[in-house]
Amino acid sequence: MNIPEDLRYSSDHEWVRIGDDGRAHVGITDFAQDALGDVVFVELPEVGAAFEAGAVMGEVESTKSVSDLFVPAAGTVVETNGELDDAPEKLNQDPYGEGWICILELSDAASVNDLMDAAAYRELTES
Repeated sequence: MNIPEDLRYSSDHEWVRIGDDGRAHVGITDFAQDALGDVVFVELPEVGAAFEAGAVMGEVESTKSVSDLFVPAAGTVVETNGELDDAPEKLNQDPYGEGWICILELSDAASVNDLMDAAAYRELTES
């Protein structure tokens, strides 16, 4: 299972990567996409929507189940990955790259430090 060291992780299996602009790219982890199976539909959050950490921002539908997408850190959606509308399988193929879900303008950039680092997330997924 791929768990990049440079990301932060939520217990709901979302990842966060802080860009040079201070904004947070958000997606689901390799663990999550593997558990879901073949992704067939992604409901993306609305651009401009503001969320508290832990709120439901959308959902992922796979051949196995439907799963909610949770916001790992409070913020406002400034961009979504519209490519997932036509190619939801990118979540399976490249969850940390082309399969990103959205970009958040964080309410508090330091809140990302409350998320798990790669070692803690690895421990969560192995237990």
